[in-house]
Amino acid sequence: MIADSFGRVHDYLRISLTDNCNFRCFYCMPEEDYDFTPASRLMQTDEIVQLAKIFVEQGVKKIRLTGGEPLVRKDAANIIAQLGKLPVELVITTNGTRIAEMLPTLIEAGIKTINISLDTLQPEKFFMITRRDLFHQIRSNIELLLQHKITVKINMVVMKGLNDNEIKDFILWTKHNPIQIRFIEFMPFSGNKWTSNKMFSLQEILAVIANDFTVLPVEGSPNDTAKSFMIPGHEGSFAIISTMTAPFCSTCNRMRLTADGKLKNCLFSDGETDLLTALRNNQEVLPLIKASIWSKKKELGGQLQTHFEKLDADAIHNRSMITIGG
Repeated sequence: MIADSFGRVHDYLRISLTDNCNFRCFYCMPEEDYDFTPASRLMQTDEIVQLAKIFVEQGVKKIRLTGGEPLVRKDAANIIAQLGKLPVELVITTNGTRIAEMLPTLIEAGIKTINISLDTLQPEKFFMITRRDLFHQIRSNIELLLQHKITVKINMVVMKGLNDNEIKDFILWTKHNPIQIRFIEFMPFSGNKWTSNKMFSLQEILAVIANDFTVLPVEGSPNDTAKSFMIPGHEGSFAIISTMTAPFCSTCNRMRLTADGKLKNCLFSDGETDLLTALRNNQEVLPLIKASIWSKKKELGGQLQTHFEKLDADAIHNRSMITIGG
């Protein structure tokens, strides 16, 4: 069992396979000429599996693969196949561009839930946000997943003045489709030019939806990061991840392993523990894991202690989102 000093048991591991991505979303990876981590400094397939096994032996029940875009990694299929053999729930967060070609691998590995990052339903705006003309390919791949009865969750980062006027459109998408829309409050990370006036809050999102729909809360699981809701008559549902205005730290069970093998005990932690170097030096990794999680702060990495409207994003010490892995 892996626990912190507040009694929170950590049984959910997020593994970033790469900081590379075929998109260039400004809130995640601002610059086109971003320097990716050299392959030699990334965890190799056998190292990922070795570390995953250590976590599973300590009670980890769920592993989520992230990035960057995890499916652009050349050996992603091999990694997924090997992790699929472990006694865990294996899930993935992806931008959806490579779903069609990777679908047999995903199914064979037992992946039953896939999160797709999609911030707009407008092709022109999609191109503006991602700097890539792949909107219709992603929509087609989402339909493909639904045809194969794979649970689809759509991650939509809501930003004031950019896509907050599309909230209703996303809700309408759930009318006849068994998808869950996950509206995410815009969070500050290194280089993403976060300001409080771009933040669209939980209450604002709910107000927009309640203006046109009957919204009913849905009881969630103890470790949920999202607050779930349903609309009568809709085949799908929606949820809100309210990190900035109503955080869920008291029941956090998540650990993050970056693509270069660093363990972060919180998305907003200003420190990290190098597991990859220890593994390569044949050192004991488990004591490092337990010490890292034991030192976890009570809330938000100890860095976001003020109301978001007073938050100085430049004073936060952290990586960019793409190098953390979400």
